[in-house]
Amino acid sequence: MRIYVPLDAAAKALGADDVAAAIRAEADARGLDVEIVRNGTRGMVWLEPLVEIEDADGRRGYGPLTVDDVPALFDGTLETLGDVEKIPFFARQTRLTFARCGLIDPLNIDDYEAHGGLAGLRRAIQMTSENIVEEVKTSGLRGRGGAGFPTGIKWETVLHAKGAQKYIICNADEGDSGTFADRMIMEGDPFVLIEGMVIAGLGVGATKGYVYSRSEYPDANAVFAEAIGIALERGLIGPDVLGSDRRFDLELRIGAGAYVCGEETSLMNSLEGKRGVVRAKPPLPAYRGLFNRPTVVNNLLSLATIPAIFEKGAEHYADFGLGRSKGTMPIQIAGNVKYGGLFETAFGMPLGELVNEIAGGTASGRPVKAVQVGGPLGAYMPPEKFDTPFGYEEFDGQGGLIGHAGIVVFDDTVDMLQMARFAMEFCAIESCGKCTPCRIGAVRGVETIDRIAHGDPDAPALLADLCETMRGGSLCALGGFTPFPVMSALTHFPDDFAPAREAAE
Repeated sequence: MRIYVPLDAAAKALGADDVAAAIRAEADARGLDVEIVRNGTRGMVWLEPLVEIEDADGRRGYGPLTVDDVPALFDGTLETLGDVEKIPFFARQTRLTFARCGLIDPLNIDDYEAHGGLAGLRRAIQMTSENIVEEVKTSGLRGRGGAGFPTGIKWETVLHAKGAQKYIICNADEGDSGTFADRMIMEGDPFVLIEGMVIAGLGVGATKGYVYSRSEYPDANAVFAEAIGIALERGLIGPDVLGSDRRFDLELRIGAGAYVCGEETSLMNSLEGKRGVVRAKPPLPAYRGLFNRPTVVNNLLSLATIPAIFEKGAEHYADFGLGRSKGTMPIQIAGNVKYGGLFETAFGMPLGELVNEIAGGTASGRPVKAVQVGGPLGAYMPPEKFDTPFGYEEFDGQGGLIGHAGIVVFDDTVDMLQMARFAMEFCAIESCGKCTPCRIGAVRGVETIDRIAHGDPDAPALLADLCETMRGGSLCALGGFTPFPVMSALTHFPDDFAPAREAAE
């Protein structure tokens, strides 16, 4: 009998390690031959720890499982969830990037290959660099880190840039509130990221790659570091990638967890051992990036999607989506919801369907008041905008952004003035300090919102003017995007900013 117990950080926080230990002890006490596999998560966090038993009839799920449930699990008297892939939250997904996450042993490269892994790399090895780049352009893949820039165009620029050494950087500095997809891949399917980075190296002529993670992810970093060692031992990376006589070396670097180091030029400064501050552009990293060499900087999800594109073909991937938003997006659902977790789907699903049907509405049972999409710098969307399809241009047309595709749901008890103040305070704390609009503007923003809270009638106009200055004058997205949550809160929820509010209190 094989029993799967997730090693994902969310599952462990909910007791997965204790459950695994209890299962081992119970099996030994009963004299049963049981293999325990620590898999990644299926992404249904409300069911964690989600344990699966595999036998001749397939895999059956049980969850959330506690230590006290373990004897009943072996007695066969515990109620089962059945096939977890038939649970509606899972069954409605289109899993391309996360196809193996939760299904396999993340550190078993043979298991990875048996479920489609390495097929994309084996195909890419037979292609020229130009054809690899063209395949990515045809897929329509856009950067999954937030900017949405076409990945193939970025690769093409680096391919044609002059440089004796080129680099691939994976931006795994996942710092947005309500996001966890990068961590899930590193913990649940690390070889897919390694495979994607090797393909990127073959495409642009880079022989060295770095994964930039953060110290807050000790479990993910430990799993990924072990995966790099296995990949080197098995010839997936190193001087002779899968016997192709092509070289690609890979290192994991861990930052201290500064939000601004998710910005590509700050990240490169940090990798070079410097303070993580923004560089003025141009020059673009594609021409003068890490150590002044041509560099591809891609988000983890972008690189983890590459193997599926090369395994199934660019046209297959491009057939999913809406307009210029091609393929699928792993959407991370969090906040006040019944069913939080990761939901990968083709672009185009309306926001309201995600919130009310997939997430099941609020956990509190109260009406939804706002949904923040795109992390702490994303706009707040009111229910009136719930018919907006999940797509880059569609959200931009409604004053929002997709960002890293984290959605955080709030019920009607939330105070939007305080949420706007939090956005400004977050920017003030996380600013690298290089440009005045971000460094000073965010501090003045907190003060101005406090003036609104105290009933100053001139403060709302001053706040709007300040936000316009930050949007246009900041060097990077930290200062430039902070106006999104602030102004969307002020625009869509004016009652929370009204002077009468103080009198009523």
